[in-house]
Amino acid sequence: MKFKALSLAISAIFSTNTLAEGTKHDLPPMIVSADFRPAIALETPVSLTTIGEEVIEARNAQHIEEVLNLAPNVNVSSGASRGQYYQIRGIGERSQFNAPLNPSVGLIIDGVDFSRTGGAGTLFDVESVEILRGPQGTKFGTNALAGTINLRSKEPTEEFQVHAEAGLAEYNTHNLGLAVGGALIENSLLGRASIYTHQSDGYMDNDFLGRDNTQNQDEVTAKGKLKWLAAKNLTVDLSYLHLNIDNGYDAFTLDNSRNSLSDDPGEDKQRTNALALKADWQPNDAVIIQTEATYAKSDITYSYDVDWGFDGQFAPGLFPFIGFDQFDRERDNHSLELRILSDDAGRLFNGTTDWTVGIYHLEQDENFEQDSDYGIFGPGPMFNGDYDTNNSSLYGQLDIHLNDKLTLITGARIEQFRAEYNDTLGVKIRTDEILRGGKIGLNYQANEDHFIYTSLARGYKSGGVNNSGGLTVDQREFDTEKNNTFEVGLKSKWMQNRLTTELTAFYTQRRDAQIKNSIQDGPSFIDFIGNASNATHKGLEASADWLVTDKVRLLASLGLLDATFDNHEVAGVKYNGRQVAHAPDYTFSLGSEYYLNHRWTISTNVEGKDQFYFSDSHNAESGSYAIVNASANYNRGNWNVNVWARNLFDKDYYTRGFFFGNNPAKGYAAENFKQFGEPRVAGITLSYDY
Repeated sequence: MKFKALSLAISAIFSTNTLAEGTKHDLPPMIVSADFRPAIALETPVSLTTIGEEVIEARNAQHIEEVLNLAPNVNVSSGASRGQYYQIRGIGERSQFNAPLNPSVGLIIDGVDFSRTGGAGTLFDVESVEILRGPQGTKFGTNALAGTINLRSKEPTEEFQVHAEAGLAEYNTHNLGLAVGGALIENSLLGRASIYTHQSDGYMDNDFLGRDNTQNQDEVTAKGKLKWLAAKNLTVDLSYLHLNIDNGYDAFTLDNSRNSLSDDPGEDKQRTNALALKADWQPNDAVIIQTEATYAKSDITYSYDVDWGFDGQFAPGLFPFIGFDQFDRERDNHSLELRILSDDAGRLFNGTTDWTVGIYHLEQDENFEQDSDYGIFGPGPMFNGDYDTNNSSLYGQLDIHLNDKLTLITGARIEQFRAEYNDTLGVKIRTDEILRGGKIGLNYQANEDHFIYTSLARGYKSGGVNNSGGLTVDQREFDTEKNNTFEVGLKSKWMQNRLTTELTAFYTQRRDAQIKNSIQDGPSFIDFIGNASNATHKGLEASADWLVTDKVRLLASLGLLDATFDNHEVAGVKYNGRQVAHAPDYTFSLGSEYYLNHRWTISTNVEGKDQFYFSDSHNAESGSYAIVNASANYNRGNWNVNVWARNLFDKDYYTRGFFFGNNPAKGYAAENFKQFGEPRVAGITLSYDY
């Protein structure tokens, strides 16, 4: 049966030895879950980057912000202790203050939707990070207008496994982790559990307080998985995730340095408990039935020193808005999904057509509170409210095999989005709308080495609510955004599977694009989202993985992007034809792995991007940059030592920026304030595997 065959294929690939062990002379296939059915990445009709555990471990990546530069046309925005906001092909949110947020880029962790909570993307015991570019409306709905980031943790196995690691690095960074898995009941119940702690002083010095840890990282991740092999045709999986993130936030300075003078540094905290229960049942040779229920509860605090300085820093009266802003959120997510897929005997139209149908329901309840000395980004000083959303969806897909080489894909999703908003100002807004998306595509398997696909996809993102002070009644709500994306791609294997390449071209028309604007009004801001008429995003994405010899491997990616407004105006200023924010014209990554012998692997990588605008409401830019990463890995038996460095040459680059007047010494003249990316961080990690 196909279901069993897929399971065996996945298990075989996941247990394959790595190239660094010197046992492979070609590139192993990567199984991904980008579509409804697990498939080989090179046969998946979507622009896709998969980052495996060997890359995560080589650069000692703690969070997805530290690996996303490997994916073409992907960008990250900070404005917090970490990069928590993601943009794909120039589409995606860049920050959040008091207003509710409907995301453009989905974040899924072991089946649980964390799309509003990007800080959850820690990487210990993660099998792979899948980055799907382009609208994924058929499978993921409203949260996947631009694409989806999917994290998959390691699965339990029959074999007893232990992974332990400890690491030390600059900035008083230290890590400690343990993962244990195996059969709890032979041939019946498998389990895996892990716990990991990461601590660092961070990369800012607070000269006023005499501290070097006001932007610290203090993160604990715990996971648990159970796999019950209930019967030959029934598998039940239970997963649990606990996050305790207690980071500091002290990122901005008046002189754009790493030396802060704030007297009241902020925090970036998250407490999360999440559960996912999934069942795969094949009652016969015709269908596979999948059900999944998830629950996640998160308590989030985000705060900062408004003036980035201290009381008395300047002459009396020169600082009219000395103060502190704190935003607290409590988020509860519940979801339930039922999906039915055809197997061989259940194919339609004389066995030519695979089919998938499903229903999905997601409830997200958010209680928020702003406690502000000044209310710089909202009504303040005390302001709270509720934002509750319900998504109910019906979806389906047909994979019609026209012949042995040609497959027609048709998919559709209809979604009812309902939202209810109310706050202490007496604002009450209710939304009830029907959203529609899907795709039609044609896949051509020219031969076993070359796969060509085309698709026309419609993405959508629900409208939302603004709650900043100073807004008119008409500005309180904004409309649904829609896009149409045409994509054509070629995925190939060459040189007897020693070289794999992917090339994608895309063209996206956005309609009623949701654009965040921030307008300075004296010492405060009017912060809101509005709908631009439309924008056009087009470009190319390419990647290559080449095993040049049995000792040398080269990896490369390149993204080219032209993302411009067709019509956009802020406060009477027209931005027609201007580049969309956080949409660099190019992104690239070039890396190598050298297998010195069966014990030593040397890895290097240079990655970078062109300059980009920080916002859609001003012209301040980031500057282009390229950074170098390197590692040397030594393996002996069960032991592994990795010496690594990120940003080896300590290049300054920026992940968030504002343009406004905040410096009384300069008469509050508007200027560009920037948040630094990670400096050079070098360290050593010792691990043991059994």
